Amino acid sequence: MPVDYNGTWEMIENKNFDGYMKAMDIDFATRKIGSHLTQTKEIKQEGDVFHTKTLSTFRNYNLDYTIGKEFEEHTKGLDNRTVKTLVQWDGDKLICIQKGEKPNRGWKHWIEGGNLHLELTCDDQVCHQIFKKKLPMYK
Repeated sequence: MPVDYNGTWEMIENKNFDGYMKAMDIDFATRKIGSHLTQTKEIKQEGDVFHTKTLSTFRNYNLDYTIGKEFEEHTKGLDNRTVKTLVQWDGDKLICIQKGEKPNRGWKHWIEGGNLHLELTCDDQVCHQIFKKKLPMYK
């Protein structure tokens, strides 16, 4: 059974996000705002079906996918492109390949040391983000 990605994850580290956004042709003003944001990821995993929300004070992005099934993704609010997206398991890692006008585009997710890692790639740029699981609040 693959690793459990369920939960709410808060960003604690964000390396080379500006370089990644430049490779995606994101405009200067949006890059400056994006570089200062802290994101939260909400992941609901039901077997090989994932429902993800990336939340920030600037923009939110929802992505639902099934492992092994290619789909057309509209990256509205990100770089506003349409790509063919395929997410697959590689051991306990989620590997995503996005085919479109940008070369070497995709991402990898894995859990290590209790933290969620996200590696975003586009062209020759790599951004590495780390998220810590938010513990539920009990009354």
